[in-house]
Amino acid sequence: MDGDDQSPTQIESGRVRFSGRVRTRHLYPLSSSPSLQQTLRWLSTALSFSSQREATRRKRRRRKSMAKLLLSIVLIAAIALFVSAKKSGDVTELQIGVKYKPETCSIQAHKGDRIKVHYRGTLTDGKVFDSSFERGDPIEFELGSGQVIKGWDQGLLGMCIGEKRKLKIPAKLGYGTQGSPPTIPGGATLIFDTELVAINGKTSEDGKSAEANSEL
Repeated sequence: MDGDDQSPTQIESGRVRFSGRVRTRHLYPLSSSPSLQQTLRWLSTALSFSSQREATRRKRRRRKSMAKLLLSIVLIAAIALFVSAKKSGDVTELQIGVKYKPETCSIQAHKGDRIKVHYRGTLTDGKVFDSSFERGDPIEFELGSGQVIKGWDQGLLGMCIGEKRKLKIPAKLGYGTQGSPPTIPGGATLIFDTELVAINGKTSEDGKSAEANSEL
C-alpha cells in the first residue's frame, strides 16, 4: 500500500480505527419530528374535545332524565292526592253551597260587619265536633277581621239575614296541618252548616228574630 494513499482504517493493537471523518446526517427522533408533534397535538386536542362533547351530552341526557323523573313523580303525587281527596271527601279549595236564600235580601254581610251565625261543624266522616244549634247560642264576631278561621271570613261574605249555606273548608283555610286537638285532626277538611242570624244587630227583614228558624 502506497504511503500517499490514505487508508480509511488503521490497525492498532488488533483494533480497527477510522482515521478519516465520518459524516453523518442529523435525523430527528421519531417522537421529536415537528410535523409529527403537531399531528400528535392535534389528535390529542381532537380527542379531548370529543371527550368533552360526549361528557356534555351525557350530562344533558342525565338532566333530561331527571327532569322527566321529577315531573312523573309530581304528576303521580297530584293524581294520588286528587284520588285520595275524592275518596275521603276532602277538598283543596273553599266550596260554598247556598241551601236557602230569602226572596228579599236588602242587607248583606260585608267585611267589617258584626254578625251572628248559627253553625254545625262536622268532619268528612260525619262526626260533629261543634254545634251552636245544640247550645242555642249563635256565635258573634266581626267578619273579615281574622277572629274566626279564614274559611268563615271568606265563605260568609255576601250572606243575607236568614240565609243558609253549607261550607266545605280545606285545611289551609281551617286549622291547617296542626288541627285543633282533640276534636279536629291535622289536615282535616271541615264542613259547616251555617245560618246568618243578624248583621250589626239587625235580624230578619220583617223585624222578627231569625234565631228561632229551624235547623239546616
